[in-house]
Amino acid sequence: MTAAHLDPTRKHDFVFLIEAIDSNANGDPDNGGLPRTDPVSGHGLITDVAIKRKIRNTVALINSLEPQEGREIYVEAGTALNTQHERAYTSEAVHDQKTAQQWMCRNFFDVRMFGAVMSTGKRDKQAGRVQGPVQIGFSRSVDRITSLDIGITRVTPTKEEDLKAWLERSETTDGKNKGKETEMGSKHVVPYALYRGTGHFSAPLARRTGVTTEDLSLFWRAFEIMLEHDRAAARANLALRGLCVFTHDDAFGRAPSHELFERITVKARGDSSARCFTDYGTLEIRDTDLPAGVTLTTLLPRSA
Repeated sequence: MTAAHLDPTRKHDFVFLIEAIDSNANGDPDNGGLPRTDPVSGHGLITDVAIKRKIRNTVALINSLEPQEGREIYVEAGTALNTQHERAYTSEAVHDQKTAQQWMCRNFFDVRMFGAVMSTGKRDKQAGRVQGPVQIGFSRSVDRITSLDIGITRVTPTKEEDLKAWLERSETTDGKNKGKETEMGSKHVVPYALYRGTGHFSAPLARRTGVTTEDLSLFWRAFEIMLEHDRAAARANLALRGLCVFTHDDAFGRAPSHELFERITVKARGDSSARCFTDYGTLEIRDTDLPAGVTLTTLLPRSA
């Protein structure tokens, strides 16, 4: 029997928690790469785009070792989007925009799940717009965060002429053109932050794009391990601390999602002094009086 959270004919709403320790969960390119922050409240933010990027990368990584048809990624680094949907027209089964869209849904995992705007490029090579069944909102830290700008030193300069000028500095008499032996840089991190995010899965939209049980299984698998394979110097200590899925027994839902999300809580401290997950105590999950027709699957933390 198919597990409830893997059934694409049902509505799903989910809550997740991401922990950041001495890391930058989502830098803001408009602010020098500093962690994204709500300027009014001081709470940290992670965009939906950042989460979906990690899921896409993880699915591509899984598919590289466990290849299956229909798992290609449409929004992929180093590939032009127009080139991707123009590929549909190389198939004999594609003869108009509608069939091109169907081809894209069959072959690209992220088109089936997240949707895509494929109405750019040559007029006779477009694939329209697909509204995806999976939507993820911004994640927000439970408490306000403190952003640190850490200065670092590299033992070698970038340009050869800078090093040469440094080595020959004793020959200069005017104090100019001394070059440099090292270069300075910086890292932007938060000492600690616990982010809470939510998402939704629409069964009617999933039917349009052709989402299968295998797709949902792959989605949850990628979600659980996405941070494990996205390590970088500024993202060395990110962890998924919670993933809870509310499943309705029909396609349209039995209860408002916001009421279900209120059942998964972490008590805020009211300051930015937390330095580990246990500083927040435990994740509170109220699952004893769920609305009729709603079940809860706790993927993380796993029960003993």
